[in-house]
Amino acid sequence: MLIENVDVLVIGAGPSGSVAASYLHKMGVSVKVVEKTKFPRIVVGESLIPRVMDHFAEADLFPSLDSMEFQKKPGARFIRGNEICIFDFSDKFSEGWDWTWQIPRADFDLAIANEMIRKGVDLEFETEVTNIEFNGTDSITTVVDKNKQDKQIHAKFLIDASGYGRVLPRLLKLDAASKLSPHSAIFSHIKDVRRPDGVEGTQISFDILETKVWLWVIPFSNGNTSVGIVGPTDFIESLSTNNSTKEALEKAITLSDFYIKRFGNLPFEFDPIKLSNYSISVQKMFGEGYVLTGNSTEFLDPVFSSGVCFATESGMLAAKLALKQINGETVDWQEKYSDHMNKGIDVFTTYIQEWYTGNLQELFFHQPENPDVKRKICSVLAGYVWDDENPFVKKHDNVIRNMAHLIKMEKESKNA
Repeated sequence: MLIENVDVLVIGAGPSGSVAASYLHKMGVSVKVVEKTKFPRIVVGESLIPRVMDHFAEADLFPSLDSMEFQKKPGARFIRGNEICIFDFSDKFSEGWDWTWQIPRADFDLAIANEMIRKGVDLEFETEVTNIEFNGTDSITTVVDKNKQDKQIHAKFLIDASGYGRVLPRLLKLDAASKLSPHSAIFSHIKDVRRPDGVEGTQISFDILETKVWLWVIPFSNGNTSVGIVGPTDFIESLSTNNSTKEALEKAITLSDFYIKRFGNLPFEFDPIKLSNYSISVQKMFGEGYVLTGNSTEFLDPVFSSGVCFATESGMLAAKLALKQINGETVDWQEKYSDHMNKGIDVFTTYIQEWYTGNLQELFFHQPENPDVKRKICSVLAGYVWDDENPFVKKHDNVIRNMAHLIKMEKESKNA
């Protein structure tokens, strides 16, 4: 059997694995990436948030991505009937990027992969992990390539960025239940032939159909727009009588007074994809000789586009700590990795939970707006969820609920 030896093996070539591998390669580490699928491939996660730009820049991936001229995203719009709330990333509490991208992931991930290959990263597509054995921090990973040939990859450290493939959580039985209620989504792309001119045509929007049900609209620079419906699993399943994702998404679009004229009766570019009960977690994020990153650890909910942010945050941090470990330094993975990631996950989890209770929506649409509150919430939505100077981060577990309660009391008092 063919045997390869590397310092670090990365499983998965999505944003998390790519950021990790690119950084390690930049630092002179022998790194190999194995990816089960063939790129390009369609995946969810098409709306980024500004924090990810820090990671792409540090991994030296920004210039090549910027040259692709993806649709710039300066903020996000939330719609509830006749009410509109727009967040501008240039008007936020925390320091950081003022914009990011709206991306067809097939094109985006392929662009990153091509840039890694150009830089000399050993990236192997259509290569599936079948077994992993650990001997202390060393590992032996058995893979089968596209020619059905088995080989072993010996590594000093392993980064599992396999996303929904969840290689190590599956092999080591690390899966755990999510704290979030079961939700599902259905999405596709539409050739946006009725796209309005100007900002309206490129504005990413979340149209709230019910408190727990919303439609996403993500315009791309290639003329297509991603449209998806999100809600409790039983609601999503009720949209079709025969489990047809096409019928379900078509019906969802008719429920949107704001977007029915723009997208109604237009064909889908591919059969709509359904993501069922997508929220998931793990029992632990690391072990002797390995770390889990991106969706291999936790996936929350698409409402605030946090998925790729956690993917790149964890990928970059994992790479830095792995570099220290293979160089002989002692690394406290619990404090430096798990505690850090869980801190951000806890903040976003609170915001997602309070979104679906309706409390956060009370803050979004309250009039007159409180500019100070809005700037602090905007920082969270931009991905700066580790900024303890922001009280909407530090006190996330009660500040939204308390402010929503005050708003509701004020409404009741006016109506009395």
